[in-house]
Amino acid sequence: MLIDVARAASLLRENDDILVLCHSHPDGDTLGCGFGLMHMLQKLNKRCRLECADIIVKKYQFMTEGLCDCGDFEPKFIVAVDVADIKLLSDASAQKYEGRIDLCIDHHGSNLHYAKNLLLDASAAACAEIFCELADELGVEITPKIADCLYTGISTDTGCFKFSNTTSHTHVLAARLIDCGADKAEINRVFFETKSRSYAALERLALDSMRMYFDGRCAVITITQEMFRKSGSNDGETDAIPSLARQIEGVLAGVTLKESKDGSFKVSLRTHAPMDASKICKRLGGGGHTRAAGCRIHAPCEEVERLVLEQIKTELDEIDTTE
Repeated sequence: MLIDVARAASLLRENDDILVLCHSHPDGDTLGCGFGLMHMLQKLNKRCRLECADIIVKKYQFMTEGLCDCGDFEPKFIVAVDVADIKLLSDASAQKYEGRIDLCIDHHGSNLHYAKNLLLDASAAACAEIFCELADELGVEITPKIADCLYTGISTDTGCFKFSNTTSHTHVLAARLIDCGADKAEINRVFFETKSRSYAALERLALDSMRMYFDGRCAVITITQEMFRKSGSNDGETDAIPSLARQIEGVLAGVTLKESKDGSFKVSLRTHAPMDASKICKRLGGGGHTRAAGCRIHAPCEEVERLVLEQIKTELDEIDTTE
């Protein structure tokens, strides 16, 4: 059921023992929303905890400061944040929580409506934008720590306000969070101006793997488990890699194929107009936004690449026909 912010706030006020779910391979938006909501709920004296299928890397852990450890408990209310498809929680978590998620708060137009209640704003550049309004509905002051969480979500999902999803409203909300105490300088330094040595090594390997297709309009990067071992990096450091291929002059579709430990591949697609990343990934069982989308394919690397390129070619052919 689609609901508004007021109803979502009512559900959160009415319930306790709340479990907050973030998607696997967590980014700044899902964690900013998750930890931001945790801070809000604890301001309301709610018992809550956050769960993510993957390790939360060090650069995100500042958002946990000030949170109480509520211990283990059987959740009575389950909230998923920035999760368009229950499968994005991980296969095991999807099976565990199927039919049990009471509320989903999301900004992906491709959301599959798997939760009992869905607060969806597809016009929001980041899911964290929705939580600014939610805090007001909950009657919770946006403290500096909540502001840090939500600013992280907004800044990372907009590429530090460079991506085309950024709106004037995005800037208004970011300004409000800065006024509430968000440490914008430190957040921007950590997420946009700092690279670990292991990530720098991984990025070099990623760029070496790049292949061009369709007269330079598509670039494909492949990240393998061997590259993780060789660089000393890990999946938690790959947030910035999907944008690398799209930065090449003339590229309309930048693809990153990232191998998981189980042998499957996470496909991340970044596009420029008029390419629609969400449309392409939806045909492959995934979804997302017009300029950033993804899917997971259980197949060998060569087959994954073939399937993705087939869909990109279809889209490019349609573009060529209409021009």
